[in-house]
Amino acid sequence: MGSIVEPVYFGLVWKHELELLKPLLEAVSGNRDAVLAEWWELYSLHFGDRRALSRAEFFRIHGADLDATVSTLKREAFAEFVTAIRTIGEQLAEKQVPFGEIVASMHLLEEAAIRTFPKTAELSAYRLFDKVSHCRTAVLAESYFKSSSALNVARVEDLEREAAQLPVQARTSFHGLVGVTPAMRALYERIEAVAGVRSTVLIVGESGTGKELIARAIHERSRTRHAPFIALNCAALPRELIESELFGYSRGAFSGATGEYLGLFRAADRGTLFLDEITEMSAATQSKLLRALQEHTVRPIGSTREIRVDTRVIASTNRDPAEAVREGHLREDLYYRLGVNILRAPPLRERLADIPLLVDHFVSLFNEKLSRMPPISGVEAPALEAMSNYGWPGNVRELSNAVEQAFTFCQSDTIALNDLPAALSERRAAIPKSHEPESTLDMGEYQRGLIERALLRTGGNKLKAAQLLGISRKGLYDKLKRYGFGSERKSGSGRSRSTVK
Repeated sequence: MGSIVEPVYFGLVWKHELELLKPLLEAVSGNRDAVLAEWWELYSLHFGDRRALSRAEFFRIHGADLDATVSTLKREAFAEFVTAIRTIGEQLAEKQVPFGEIVASMHLLEEAAIRTFPKTAELSAYRLFDKVSHCRTAVLAESYFKSSSALNVARVEDLEREAAQLPVQARTSFHGLVGVTPAMRALYERIEAVAGVRSTVLIVGESGTGKELIARAIHERSRTRHAPFIALNCAALPRELIESELFGYSRGAFSGATGEYLGLFRAADRGTLFLDEITEMSAATQSKLLRALQEHTVRPIGSTREIRVDTRVIASTNRDPAEAVREGHLREDLYYRLGVNILRAPPLRERLADIPLLVDHFVSLFNEKLSRMPPISGVEAPALEAMSNYGWPGNVRELSNAVEQAFTFCQSDTIALNDLPAALSERRAAIPKSHEPESTLDMGEYQRGLIERALLRTGGNKLKAAQLLGISRKGLYDKLKRYGFGSERKSGSGRSRSTVK
């Protein structure tokens, strides 16, 4: 009877069951390195180059995980077990390890234990170990998602501090947007302006110009930045489904509606709803959207009552709005409502001087994302020149794809001209003369000046300077070496010495 009233941990493991588990825990404790090595081999086999953790990171984080699990459960110290595993979850969140990979890793530990000690413990012990694994996953999930949320909030707050402290003229990036040309600086100013009010916004720009990034920047600069941001691509859904996605539906509203669905307006309540490609929405749905914007209410399909919402709508289109109205793709009254605040996303061909910054940004991004070995350290001058003299009909998205393709085909640590798509490497798509960058622009001196200003702004702190420039710290170190920081260089008729902390 005594065991019946023993405390239950997550409804899975009873304290008296740990006696059955102790032989396996003792075996793991005495052969810790062998178990960890087997666990790593299974992890590497299952995830290959897609794995989020390096060998050193895996052994450090999961070694501590294994030690904590064994030592605390041997002593039946459940509170210590929870505290230790929560710390592991925070570390995995900080490393941005996908949660699916974490869950799979927990089960791989069980397999590693069975492979290492096939006859040490009875089958019942391994079943209990499986229960413990589920407990660990529950603790990890709680701390992982709390930590991920906190990290996202911290990222936004860091961006806010950056934006508040850095004058517009000195910014090279802003909430994921990258660029220093007058068009981008004007865009940053307009984002700041519309973020301070709660009215609707219409973002106009060609495909691939980063309209969703602009919408996210507006949300992250607003007073409701901690509320949800939800994006819907109207072109990706059949027109007849958009209405139910937006406004929701009641149970029994149509065949298959077995329960109530809130809809995106209510899901984004107090936050921001981004409607990408608004002109792909039917006229009837546009009419209901207009009513929702004017009345701040929605009526779910199949319902007779209006539900109040406080959702800010940001819409976008890749069409000219006035032309879309004339052609019947956009209701005139909705256009006037959305057009209270219009932001234009400049096409890449109008800001070619931003190409070096954007290329650096994507190189850093794909180095981190793709875990390429060896990592890409830079771009050869002919390749950068080709990218700076191309029309980019697909805009920033096309540039991103070109850099990602170069990561695949590059045979060294530097992207060469022949690693780029044929349209660039063969110089087939020269831009009009009016769009060419000034021939006197020295890209090396241009980038060097940006780095100097960033270091000056941060008092020589290279980590903060890299963040301001929108590149990794390693990327900054590569540029410091490339441009001779810390050594003498000629400046006009005299000489100057650049130093960094």
